[in-house]
Amino acid sequence: MKLFANELEANQQVQTTFLVLNKDVRQKKTGEPYLSLVLGDKTGDIDAKMWDGVADILDTFERNDYVKIRGQATVYQNKLQLRVDRLLRADERDIEPADYFPTSKRDRDEMYAELMGYIDTMRNPHLKALLEAFFADSEISRRYKTAPAAKSIHHAWIGGLIEHVLSLLTLARFTARHYPEVDEDLLLTGVVLHDIGKIYELTYDRGFGYSDEGQLIGHILIALRMLDEKVRQIPDFPPKLRMLVEHLIASHHGELEFGSPKVPCFLEAMLLHHLDNLDSKMETIRNIVQRDSLMEGNFTGYAPMLERSLLKKERFLAEEQLTPPAPKPHAPPAPPAKQSKPVPTTGSLFGDKLSSALDERK
Repeated sequence: MKLFANELEANQQVQTTFLVLNKDVRQKKTGEPYLSLVLGDKTGDIDAKMWDGVADILDTFERNDYVKIRGQATVYQNKLQLRVDRLLRADERDIEPADYFPTSKRDRDEMYAELMGYIDTMRNPHLKALLEAFFADSEISRRYKTAPAAKSIHHAWIGGLIEHVLSLLTLARFTARHYPEVDEDLLLTGVVLHDIGKIYELTYDRGFGYSDEGQLIGHILIALRMLDEKVRQIPDFPPKLRMLVEHLIASHHGELEFGSPKVPCFLEAMLLHHLDNLDSKMETIRNIVQRDSLMEGNFTGYAPMLERSLLKKERFLAEEQLTPPAPKPHAPPAPPAKQSKPVPTTGSLFGDKLSSALDERK
């Protein structure tokens, strides 16, 4: 039975099959080679090291091959790691591909129908015609339903791009109606097209990686080229409206140092950037905390993409709920009430008053 990456525990003996996501040959201090690997399946990936016997198997497998491994799960720098003792290339006839590629929990055809519903409600005829021209292209529509939104950071699974876009469309429609100056159709167009170049930038037929086109050009320039091709198919598309759509794509990373050729310079562009950043950061945090859930402590390891460690909030709050309430301190017993002495009676009103007054003076 397949043992998945998210089922591994520290000090566990492991015998299972993984997809090789990365293979790197390094040298020990002795000069002998060792393997640094990233192995994965549909539930995630894990760093792995093979220290001994590397020369015998070095040329028997490559990146994107399936391998059978035997070893032990360990903890290194507060992260789970595999120490591989034996590795053998697996026969693909024994592999169930669905076990190795993370996929959206949502049905991709349903998500595509939801996307088409957003386009159908658009009022600007030029922008609506533009998006319809994109998705009338069967190759684009097929890839758009399939592509991940990123190689590893957020929505990195089959169907991740369209899932990310639908999340943004929900946020965009809400915020556009909160800010009446925002052109909702223009913003929605930017949401749908801002990452469309990723359908060619990323490779996702085996592991997730970058195509040659992605490495050389990148998804922003690819998207602008695709936009040029589709605009040419629409008669009398307004040139200035085209420039606004181009700017939405070109500026959505927000800052020049983050890969944007331009910074956002109108309402819809600024809003698109911040919504895109918000959705990607929320998914990144969720993913990091989930992957670190097996490790001890209330904080994850350092996350370089966010430049911080993250609180495992559920575990943090659960500790408080499991702690029994401290017992209340016992109050000291109340002093006994002072007993008043009975007042003797003399049988006369004067005598009784005199006796009471003398008693109070004692």
